[in-house]
Amino acid sequence: MMPAQALGTVGDRAPRLSPNAGAAADAVDHSFDDVVIDINNLSLWYGKAKAIEGVTMRIPRKQVTALIGPSGCGKSTLLRCLNRMNELIPRVRVEGEVTLDGQNIMAAGIDPVEVRRHVGMVFQKPNPFPKSIYENVAFGARINGYQGDMDELVHFALERAALWDEVKDKLKQSGLALSGGQQQRLCIARAIAVKPEVVLMDEPCSALDPIATQRIEDLMRELAKDYTIVIVTHNMQQAARVSDRAAFMLAGDERIGRLVEYRQTEELFTNPRDQRTEDYITGRFG
Repeated sequence: MMPAQALGTVGDRAPRLSPNAGAAADAVDHSFDDVVIDINNLSLWYGKAKAIEGVTMRIPRKQVTALIGPSGCGKSTLLRCLNRMNELIPRVRVEGEVTLDGQNIMAAGIDPVEVRRHVGMVFQKPNPFPKSIYENVAFGARINGYQGDMDELVHFALERAALWDEVKDKLKQSGLALSGGQQQRLCIARAIAVKPEVVLMDEPCSALDPIATQRIEDLMRELAKDYTIVIVTHNMQQAARVSDRAAFMLAGDERIGRLVEYRQTEELFTNPRDQRTEDYITGRFG
């Protein structure tokens, strides 16, 4: 668990509101206790355009949670709120609360860079640094002041990313020389080298072939033994295969994303509580 002082001083918690206005009363299931991220009535604007509204959901520790829904429903926007990456975009405004281990990461005085040390991210397109395989993994730990055995850390991260056996004899070669699937696993190794508690993955397999996709999916399940994984995916089969819980988001005619349903994955796919969820997962739209 993150130390109480890790993110600095946190103000009083905001009162629990009545969000998820677009969801049926029994469509959002929070019947679990070990919560790592708690999202309370979260809304975000890009300039004057509201992108997501009133999202409230709790993310369980050391499980895979999938965010699903059609393009433009706010999945990636919500994901980026969890480590404040949206704030790198000009004219973004956020309201609501996101707590990590009980600490409000949106509070004044919280350093977003420190947040990202605890909540890592893997992007849609593999983006290794133009450095050696070794330096791709070591770089983040080094700039964060890691004082331990760097060789050991690089070995650990590459092994956890199921890449060590493929690259152990070419650590000095450029990470850009790897295949697409290997590059994405290198990015995962880079993320876990700084020892985060949560790893966010924004469509991590969309640019990969089926074999590389299967390896990433297997890796997600393995990593969930030690990390909390939150993934955005357009692939319904992938969400069903890898996630423990799934959240369906949808934007209406006004193009504002809202949470429609959030349940254990098997329940959401086999017995959805909202007709819109059923219509989406059965391919009637999206």
